[in-house]
Amino acid sequence: MRTQHMLRGVLTPAAIIRLVLGWGAFLVTLVAQPYLAAHLPTPALVAVLGAIVAVIVVCAFGVVVEAEHLAHRLGDPYGTLVLTLSIVLIEVILISAVMLGPGEHTTIARDSVMAVSMIILNLVVGVSLLLGGLRHRDVRANSTGVSTYLSLLVVLGTVAFALPGLIGEGGAYTAGQEIPIIILTVILYVAFLARQMGAQRDDFKEVVSVTGAPLAGETGTREVEPERTSVLAVISEHRAEVVARALVLVLTVIPIVLLSHDMASLLDDGLDRAGAPIALSGILIAMIVFLPETLTAIRAALGGEVQRVSNLCHGALVSTVGLTIPAVLTIGLLTGQTVVLAEDPTNLVLLGVTLLLTVTTFSGKRVTALHGAAHLMVFVLYGMTVFA
Repeated sequence: MRTQHMLRGVLTPAAIIRLVLGWGAFLVTLVAQPYLAAHLPTPALVAVLGAIVAVIVVCAFGVVVEAEHLAHRLGDPYGTLVLTLSIVLIEVILISAVMLGPGEHTTIARDSVMAVSMIILNLVVGVSLLLGGLRHRDVRANSTGVSTYLSLLVVLGTVAFALPGLIGEGGAYTAGQEIPIIILTVILYVAFLARQMGAQRDDFKEVVSVTGAPLAGETGTREVEPERTSVLAVISEHRAEVVARALVLVLTVIPIVLLSHDMASLLDDGLDRAGAPIALSGILIAMIVFLPETLTAIRAALGGEVQRVSNLCHGALVSTVGLTIPAVLTIGLLTGQTVVLAEDPTNLVLLGVTLLLTVTTFSGKRVTALHGAAHLMVFVLYGMTVFA
């Protein structure tokens, strides 16, 4: 009886609808493949592309829903990591689909990761801090955890966007440079995960404002020591639910994988007809992928959970760069494609300003709505450069 009740909680009507919609859309595109491969009229192309994107977004929300349930069950930082990796997996899938699709897409990885960086660090963080700062006066993040994220972002951002233009050829690493870059990036990311899950896990826990003795000279705030519950004990106690939600999550991700190839082909054709900037393809992928997590971060900010906002946003970006760059470089090596990563000076300046602004935002005693407004302005400036 208990198992049946649990399954009903996992296989909700909404979850079933998402599964049916995702797999049904894949079957439809499979049957209609000869027509999709033909030169569709522009109105038909827009309609089909819009429908596929809508299904992918719905499935992405489903992935986030299941990941959020696992996150609440496992607790931070394990739960947030599950949510983050689920989102990053979708992005890597979409970028890989574009790279392996028809046409030349030498800059799709660069454009997507840069768009993700600007969207997460400025748009999502900006909106979250603006709304959270207006609702809560005294909120702050765990400065050590944010500092850890930023340390990795400085290094990974340099490796991804600056170094290829300095030591590579035509903005791309040479084959001899790609292999050590892949290895070093993966090692750094794995080391980060090991520390985040182990010795430094408390650095990524929420800091709660309470009335009591000051901590480290900060008036009116102290860190509340969380109860330490072993994640293995949680999994053992709720094994059936964890397995069921993980299975539903995987079954919801697979249609995204299967539909991404058709989306990539139609998106490439549509942007070419519209004469849109090349970078717009990467921005659209980033917006599709991170829309669900944006809503999650905003809800966390409204609840006063600023460290959760950092875990979702900064952690997602560390995972994005730490996983996407090795993945696309590996695809480039295996397929013989050139992967151009070097950014132009304008975007490098904006990225540098963003990282500096992030340091100043989270290094104070508390974050405010004005910090969020500053991040939003930088995002608007980025949007202006895309169409300049």
